[in-house]
Amino acid sequence: MTELDEAASAAAWERDAPVWIEQVRAGRDLYREAFNNPLFLAFLPDLVGKQVLDLGCGKGRNTRLLAQRGARLTGIDLSPTMIEAARAAEAQTPLGIDYRVGSFTGLDEIADESFDAVVSTMALMDSPGFDKTARAAFRVLRSGGDFVFSVTHPCFVTRGYRWIRDEDGQEEGLQISDYFSREPFVESWCMKFAEPPDVPKFRTPRFPYRLEDYVNALCDAGFRTRRLSEPRPTEEMVAKNPWLARLRQHFPLFLYIAASKD
Repeated sequence: MTELDEAASAAAWERDAPVWIEQVRAGRDLYREAFNNPLFLAFLPDLVGKQVLDLGCGKGRNTRLLAQRGARLTGIDLSPTMIEAARAAEAQTPLGIDYRVGSFTGLDEIADESFDAVVSTMALMDSPGFDKTARAAFRVLRSGGDFVFSVTHPCFVTRGYRWIRDEDGQEEGLQISDYFSREPFVESWCMKFAEPPDVPKFRTPRFPYRLEDYVNALCDAGFRTRRLSEPRPTEEMVAKNPWLARLRQHFPLFLYIAASKD
């Protein structure tokens, strides 16, 4: 069995990049578009005119959203294919974004105190060494800078979580297990309502963190944690997308954290 480390994560995302890009372009990343993005963008501080580093930027979908809102963006990702797609979009419609292939656990090629903010959307739980990422983010931030990120909620999205369903198949609760395990594993999954039905599943290495791992790593790096959010779908979101009702009722799928370098 291949060791599950950062190299394994990079290889997995590079392998799955073509399918990921196709699915995102087809509008099938519904959790992001219908739920996560609107609430995470509202959670972010004002980034207009600021130099912002996007960790795990993938094909650049959110990087471009932030640039369109007036920030000056640099994106970094482990997958060359993802960065190639991001650069192609930038060439077609320039927004002044600099995309780089690299690891966000070290940010070795990025100078100290060169950014006003570091952001990340649903990437940091897919890599080992969040403590290293926190230290790297602290190093590249200027004084007063913000580090804001979203991840799957570590208290609920564990290796052993599953829906509990009634006799009609309706979700009536959640079973959580293996919360304390830090053993990496490979998760097989697909985007909700992916089409056609034979689209290959993604096989992504996961690196379980506890809530304390995120908070303590930020503290140890020197950050002051300013705010947490456990986003809940709004009634309007559920009206447009009824499949979000189970999340509104039962548990937070995501966790947002905002910290600052004071």
